[in-house]
Amino acid sequence: MSDYVITTDSNSDVLPEFIKENDLTIIPQYYSFGDTVYGDELNMPPHEFYETMRKGELPKSQANNPAVIRDKFEKILKEGKNILHIAFSSALSGSCNNVVMTANELLEDYPNRKIMVFDSLNASLGEGVSVYRAVELWKEGKSMEEVYDILMEERDHVNVSFTVNDLYHLQRGGRVSKTTAVVGSLVNIKPILVVTSTGELKSDGTVRGRKKSLKTLVARLEESLDLDSYGKDRMVAVLHGDCIDDAKAVADMVKELGFTNVIINDVSPSIGTHAGPGVVGLINYGKTRK
Repeated sequence: MSDYVITTDSNSDVLPEFIKENDLTIIPQYYSFGDTVYGDELNMPPHEFYETMRKGELPKSQANNPAVIRDKFEKILKEGKNILHIAFSSALSGSCNNVVMTANELLEDYPNRKIMVFDSLNASLGEGVSVYRAVELWKEGKSMEEVYDILMEERDHVNVSFTVNDLYHLQRGGRVSKTTAVVGSLVNIKPILVVTSTGELKSDGTVRGRKKSLKTLVARLEESLDLDSYGKDRMVAVLHGDCIDDAKAVADMVKELGFTNVIINDVSPSIGTHAGPGVVGLINYGKTRK
């Protein structure tokens, strides 16, 4: 199982201790406040990032850097290893295409090596659960091709739903109209959004009030279950934008349903740029996502 390594990008929001334990190579995704770019050597802790947004500063996100991808991949190839890269949705960013392009260029220089790029068609821990799954299969001794095929088989079964506390950031990113954002904020409307099978964000209804929106995420999880294929030992992930108490409340509701492998992590700044403080999401394996 040592002839290939698993890599991903920072948008996968994999827990730092898991990255360290499994020596994962992470391709940085960038974000900026004004002229200051973060994401590589310079990083902003999630709480500081979201506090800066709360104070009115508006960040911008950027795709990964082909030169950085090349540098990180080439080090692996020079060690005689192949690469299985798990990528952020190609429908939401050019980052996946940057990896594919760089991989193809590298393979011209290293014709005896292999690089496989798995487009997760997902974001944040929706992408991250595929990283966890890949590492699990790698440890079982599965080949790179076998892992890739399993991830492809399961990709459409990784369900993601999330809600935001403030519609403004979705409106700024073109996800909802200005009218919807203004009216929704006035009447305390909270949207429920999903990541589709094509890797795009889609509105999937609204509810009134924060507590109800969190309960709705768990209700959506229950509706999506396919326990004959994906049991309650499968990973469930809760993501949040600097609102850990809400994330813990959602995780507790999920655990009450009998799930035994529940993780919580921050939404990385690159994605948080568009979702804003207060985003909470829930990821689970289940029925085919639409």
